[in-house]
Amino acid sequence: MSTSNYIKNVAIVGVSGRSGSHMTEELLKTGKHTVTAITRSDSSSTPPQGVHVAKVNYDDPSTLVAALKGQDALIITMGTMAPPDTQSKLIQAAAEAGVPWVLPNEWGPDTAHPGLQKDVPLFGKLVTVQEEVKKLDGKVSALYVDCGFWYEWSLAIPDSFGVDLLKREATLFDNGEVKMSVSTWAQVGRAVAALLSLPVHAEGGDNEACLDNYRNKNVYINSFTVSQKDMLDSVYRVTGTKESEWKFSKEPSKERYDNAIAKMKGGDRMGFVVAMYTRVFFPDDSGNFEKTKGTANKVLGLPKEDIDEATKVAIERAKTNPWA
Repeated sequence: MSTSNYIKNVAIVGVSGRSGSHMTEELLKTGKHTVTAITRSDSSSTPPQGVHVAKVNYDDPSTLVAALKGQDALIITMGTMAPPDTQSKLIQAAAEAGVPWVLPNEWGPDTAHPGLQKDVPLFGKLVTVQEEVKKLDGKVSALYVDCGFWYEWSLAIPDSFGVDLLKREATLFDNGEVKMSVSTWAQVGRAVAALLSLPVHAEGGDNEACLDNYRNKNVYINSFTVSQKDMLDSVYRVTGTKESEWKFSKEPSKERYDNAIAKMKGGDRMGFVVAMYTRVFFPDDSGNFEKTKGTANKVLGLPKEDIDEATKVAIERAKTNPWA
């Protein structure tokens, strides 16, 4: 573990994943970090050039502790299908290995919002992670990065934002004007690299631009705060189409959510996806953390992005395999 006021050694779980790859790229760009990929012993994936590899066996905690020795921070990115105890094993190992900072597997909407915690099972489970960190009594501190849904991923999937880019059809939830904060993968990568490049303790009297300021707190970052209609305006510009060329329907967000929950209970996995997204579109500002909580974009020096460029990426994804 480094004794300086800056983080140098960073371990990442999911280094080649959708978001993890961008975090890795941006961390390497800074020239300030040594990055280590934490991978399963049977993994055949090849990490990016310049990334170290530490093989682990999740059924043998000692391998996790050994892999994390000397690390200043651990970033966890995992899919929803990962074994439910994986993150707990990693956090416990980080504490035993003396890793001072952990970025848990958040990467979504405002996980501190009581309504989302109550109505979306996945978000409710994240509360237990915070409780686990508290029980470790200072052995490890967390940075809970909330970035909203991934824009270029979600827009490409009709059941997410309600927009079918290929069929030119859209289902507006309520009036289609509820705004939510979202991020591109690139912005999340930049945010993580900038966050882990901050001094641990304040320097030069700037008490905001340091990790102490965010210790065990939610760190909110985004690319845009937009409504369905804002997204569609971008789609019109990118595709050169007009609103009159699209087919629209409307559905009350509460009704859509309730129907999705019923499907989920019946074993329909897409019911989970629809319920999760629709709940963040409720007219209670649960998805608009830029309005309710503010963002760390300025502190982290994040750029203002062009939504049309991100929309182009979503359209190309929709043409191939949006789930890839």
